[in-house]
Amino acid sequence: MRIARHRIVSLLRERGQQVRADWVERELPERVNPDEHTGLFATLHLDPADLGDTPSP
Repeated sequence: MRIARHRIVSLLRERGQQVRADWVERELPERVNPDEHTGLFATLHLDPADLGDTPSP
């Protein structure tokens, strides 16, 4: 499963976490692999299962 970066950014902005959203926008690829960024999702208190929108190739 890959997650569209814009979904992460949108959720962070909804939470009022503008600085984190800006960082994610700058640092992460357009399609985020949650297996490679497990720690980030934990830090941001995000569940990748809630954000996934496309299956892995």
